[in-house]
Amino acid sequence: MRALLIDTRVKEFTFGPVHDITDRLFAVRRAFRVNDSLPQESASLPHWKWEAGGWLLVDRATGRVAPINLPDFDSVYSEVNWYRDYAAYCGLSEDGKKIFAVVVEINRRKPIVRMPLAIPKSEIDSANDLPLNPPCHLPDWQRDPARATFETSPSSKTTFVIRGRFVDLVNDEEEDEQALR
Repeated sequence: MRALLIDTRVKEFTFGPVHDITDRLFAVRRAFRVNDSLPQESASLPHWKWEAGGWLLVDRATGRVAPINLPDFDSVYSEVNWYRDYAAYCGLSEDGKKIFAVVVEINRRKPIVRMPLAIPKSEIDSANDLPLNPPCHLPDWQRDPARATFETSPSSKTTFVIRGRFVDLVNDEEEDEQALR
């Protein structure tokens, strides 16, 4: 945990690596304290616990700090991998039954990519139809053109080619052909 200081005042608490978007803007993960005391415990001594929050966009020149809207982002489950001003992560539906491949561009209202990912049957609890341990690895990025690859199992990869506001889904055969070139 570390303090985010703006004009020698603590604005927020953060943790994890900082992602420089431009020479002026950076993104960082927010951390906050939660009172974890139970009602039957002594009220005079709260039990504080640090928890991970969402992401913040910080402007170095003005000192402005703003939350970044990441649809379907789950602060416990989702891990974000940044490339330029794009964030790629696996998001969860409200009920926790679906996993989405999500790519978001900073300062855009809608995600560029929001596609359900297939979950292997071995990873689903048959009693309540929920993922046992959400099987989504940190997405990989490639450049020229920008590509985000999501992997839910060693045999299941989904790659998206991002060209500005437009996205192409690349299948395995196309990817193999491009690798041979």
